Amino acid sequence: MQTRKIETIGVTGSGTMGSGIAQVFAQHRYCVRMTDVRQDLLDRGLDTIRGSLDRFVQKAKLTAADRDDALKKISVSTGLGELQDCDLVVEAIFEDLEAKSALLRSLDRICKPETILASNTSSISITRLAAATGRPAQFIGMHFMNPVPIMQLVEVIRGQETSDDTCRTVMNMARELDKTPVEVLDYPGFVSNRILMPMINEAIFALMEGVGSRESIDTVMRLGMNHPMGPLTLADFIGLDVCLNILRVLQEGFGDPKYRPCPLLIRMVDAGLLGKKSGRGFYDYRTPEGKC
Repeated sequence: MQTRKIETIGVTGSGTMGSGIAQVFAQHRYCVRMTDVRQDLLDRGLDTIRGSLDRFVQKAKLTAADRDDALKKISVSTGLGELQDCDLVVEAIFEDLEAKSALLRSLDRICKPETILASNTSSISITRLAAATGRPAQFIGMHFMNPVPIMQLVEVIRGQETSDDTCRTVMNMARELDKTPVEVLDYPGFVSNRILMPMINEAIFALMEGVGSRESIDTVMRLGMNHPMGPLTLADFIGLDVCLNILRVLQEGFGDPKYRPCPLLIRMVDAGLLGKKSGRGFYDYRTPEGKC
């Protein structure tokens, strides 16, 4: 059973992941306070949430009244002070150790002593992030999958000092969100990205070496391995810069050359070809057909 009462949720970051996390909590009757550094980012995040909820209504997966109730549960602010009395705060900013650590130090000062702090990091050590706070026993990884409102999995990552009570509380809460939590230990990339990113990287090597076209590589994995989308399409969806950052975390964390990022991936990120979010990656999203 859940060992502590969680009612008010803080979410720092209103991008794709932050807005999705805020939406899911609000849909399940939690009061949510979402923060970001600028109001225009918060406005964009709220627009994303409205659009997602509207699609659920159109598909009859949610009533209009439920959509309106969820939106009323979310308040936004550009100041972290609004999070001081939250029971759980989920950090969901960009994947950078120093930026996350600085934010977590601020949250540690601001939040009440019993608040659980969680990070949605996809690869950074939970133990290292916890060390930026004075509450490592109340720190945990809560790695949601993208798109958060649809994907069922939540990787729950224990740091070196994460308490059993904190882990139990977060696992139970994830189930209350109709998610499936999976507890894993704190190793680079955890389980999901330790397995996924080398596959994506190898697909990029195959493309660079001319083994197959992007369509051929994606089709082999979709039809031959029953994946819902090919690895190059998935990389575009995740963001090529995110893929590169995770591979570098894996390479540094394990010291193993098998995680060396493909030169083509590095070159594409340097060129600003980041995937769907930038309009171009392995495919061109500026045209209806997605063709270069």
